Amino acid sequence: MSCMTGAQTRCLRNAPSVLSFAAVGGRFEGEGPLRDYFDELSEDHFFGEKTWEKGESAMQRRALFHALEKAALRERDLDLIFAGDLLNQCTGSSFALRGSRIPFYGVYGACSTMGESLSLAAIMVDGGYAERAAALTSSHFCTAERQYRMPVPYGSQRTPTAQWTATGSGCCILSREGEGPYLTHVTAGRIVDKGVTDANNMGAAMAPAAYDTLCALFRDTQTVPEDYDLIVTGDLGKLGHRIVADFFARDGISLGERFTDCGLLLYDIDAQDMHCGGSGCGCSASVFCGYLLRGMREGRWQRIIFAPTGALLSPTSTFQGESIPGICHALVLSSRKEG
Repeated sequence: MSCMTGAQTRCLRNAPSVLSFAAVGGRFEGEGPLRDYFDELSEDHFFGEKTWEKGESAMQRRALFHALEKAALRERDLDLIFAGDLLNQCTGSSFALRGSRIPFYGVYGACSTMGESLSLAAIMVDGGYAERAAALTSSHFCTAERQYRMPVPYGSQRTPTAQWTATGSGCCILSREGEGPYLTHVTAGRIVDKGVTDANNMGAAMAPAAYDTLCALFRDTQTVPEDYDLIVTGDLGKLGHRIVADFFARDGISLGERFTDCGLLLYDIDAQDMHCGGSGCGCSASVFCGYLLRGMREGRWQRIIFAPTGALLSPTSTFQGESIPGICHALVLSSRKEG
């Protein structure tokens, strides 16, 4: 079973395997460079439902359906599911799964939710508390804009540092046995708050947390960036990505070309006018459950770090003038069991 390696990292001795994965997206995601890595793309923002919120739940159900189908499983074959979204009280996830009989844990880590849900699922499988567990996450541009900023029909102008909330969902099913890739380490993030108050500058708010967690992972595992083929944060966008690279450069460490971000990968930022890039927990979830995991299955990368980030704010905290705390959870995935 898992054991502590340093202050924040758990080494997963049994290295749970990725059994299957699936990603579902919307129209703008289908116009981006990763369109071929989605299992389903919809031109309909409502996904056949009457409201955007119900549409987000439907999108989550579709991601779960595809992941189960690819593994030749049924819902009853899952011991646990960890799911989350950006909506108040995680209603996107709880309403998506209320018709299922899967034991359910609702989790919230803002845009880091895929890292949080995947970490918890991995620890449960590694510890022998579940044979199979799923991590399921989503975000929806229209539901997020309605909750956090201005209603979409208002047509407010976005600032240069703003990011585009992805309409996407990702589902990953873990198992005690399988062909991999394998989750070998989990680094739990700490809340880091450097006083950023601009709700339209999420990259700057989350970057310090990404730096803190990646430092902890390297320190706890006694590894360096060169030990990995790819280091992927999410969703820092252009500005946050540059800040993290600068933090490490000040330490005399170059992350190099291996360092990228889900918010930079999902869209053609210039052609699609996405300002600083993508965001939303569906961004890192769909990039991970499409592009990254398929790339590992195909042998493109042997060992990667997946480190999604989240901004822990709410409309209430923003209106009260609070700063924006950040969080980042990181996982190491390998093409072979390392334990």
